[in-house]
Amino acid sequence: MTSPATTSPSTRPRPLALSPSRANDYQQCPLLYRLRAIDRIPEPKTVAQVKGTLVHDVLEQMHKWEPEQRTYPAAVKRLKPTWAAMCAADDELDELVSEAARYDFLVECRSLLRGYFEMENPRGFTAKACEMYVESVLPNGVPVRGFIDRVDEAPDGRIRVVDYKTGKKPIPRFSQQAKFQMRFYALVYWRLHRVLPAQLRLMYLKVTDSMFLTPSVEELEYFERDLGELWAKIEADGRSGNFRPKTSKLCGWCSHQELCPAFGGTPPEYPGWPGSTADGADVGDS
Repeated sequence: MTSPATTSPSTRPRPLALSPSRANDYQQCPLLYRLRAIDRIPEPKTVAQVKGTLVHDVLEQMHKWEPEQRTYPAAVKRLKPTWAAMCAADDELDELVSEAARYDFLVECRSLLRGYFEMENPRGFTAKACEMYVESVLPNGVPVRGFIDRVDEAPDGRIRVVDYKTGKKPIPRFSQQAKFQMRFYALVYWRLHRVLPAQLRLMYLKVTDSMFLTPSVEELEYFERDLGELWAKIEADGRSGNFRPKTSKLCGWCSHQELCPAFGGTPPEYPGWPGSTADGADVGDS
């Protein structure tokens, strides 16, 4: 008689946690959340995405240099070798940005770096952390994780959370997604370190403009309650397997239309709810 098969920690589905991107996916379309977070169906990269990754990577490198080295020309010189390293790690990038288009692509990245240097002088301060990975389970049981672009600490201990944006700055009525992301990271940082960030800054490099937020304890507690309600909906859908599609103007940019019932498609067989970090499962990115 053979024993029942078991799932080893290395092969069982990685546990879920809420991040700003996944929260936005669910609010936009529950089925989109399922396909990305649970089914993990690959999606084609976009030029805008890899451009943002390249610029973020160069800025992360630069903030680790000595202050006097943090200049615009020095940062620009890191574009080509950083792009080469990205291409060496991912064969798709050479096809996404062809050799003929590469010059213009790097010029656009250089322009974004110029935008950054027009907005602040990195030689005047040293970041506390760049690309800070944060993960926790909030007091209300919501598992959260993500990466903060940059955390600054003033001499008096005040904390600033900074995020770089390489796209256009949204008009006020479409800025809720950006504000959601910053409040999310302010909440997680506060719960992890028991320090309330004094300022949240979104730096829109393309237009050399910023969005500033000053969170309060009351605001973050309210936001935490909203996250709890959102996670409860995700868990309910996860256990029932019923992630309904929600159509909008954004459907035109979705790469999963062939799997969406709203467009005559059929989703793959539901793999089941993988659980979350709050269930005590192994930590994994999602």
